[in-house]
Amino acid sequence: MPREINPSVYLSASGTRGYMYIGVTSNLKQRIWQHKEATFGGYSAWRGTDKLVWYEQHGTMEYAIKREKQLKAWKRDWKITLVEKSNPLWKDLYYGL
Repeated sequence: MPREINPSVYLSASGTRGYMYIGVTSNLKQRIWQHKEATFGGYSAWRGTDKLVWYEQHGTMEYAIKREKQLKAWKRDWKITLVEKSNPLWKDLYYGL
């Protein structure tokens, strides 16, 4: 059975305007669960960026990766504005996936 692929770019955070992590995945729900469970080391586990506060889905993984690179180059204030346009209270969107 083929695995469903839904290319997504996401921003997870430690809390309101806290540490932020931008990533790309083909399975958003599974990836955020991995952040929550800290199943791998690195920046996300170290900083506790386990709350999904923003995401967008794309038609191809190629475009999602391109968008991820674009967002990683943004200034912190721009990323905060991006989140607050659609999620002003920085709610964890994981539970609505």
